[in-house]
Amino acid sequence: MKGDRVEIVVDAGDTTRTYEVVASRAGRRVETAVRRGVVEVSEVTRTGAVVRTARFMANRVLALVEQPVPRQDTSEGPGRGGRPLGDVPEA
Repeated sequence: MKGDRVEIVVDAGDTTRTYEVVASRAGRRVETAVRRGVVEVSEVTRTGAVVRTARFMANRVLALVEQPVPRQDTSEGPGRGGRPLGDVPEA
């Protein structure tokens, strides 16, 4: 979802570096994967097409912080009744 972000802190020898991958448009999300000693952080569209990918050696990654955008609770959205489905109102 737009606004999702992942911060990656990497050991760069005598210092650390921080990288961010952000879902920049509506409908995109950020996915993380660890495969064969490599950490991949990708921005992905709704259809699953990868827009961009950041790759880091797993032994150099110090922290991987996922920061999802707060979701709104849509269970009590406008136009919905206050009763569950199948509940018959008493007359």
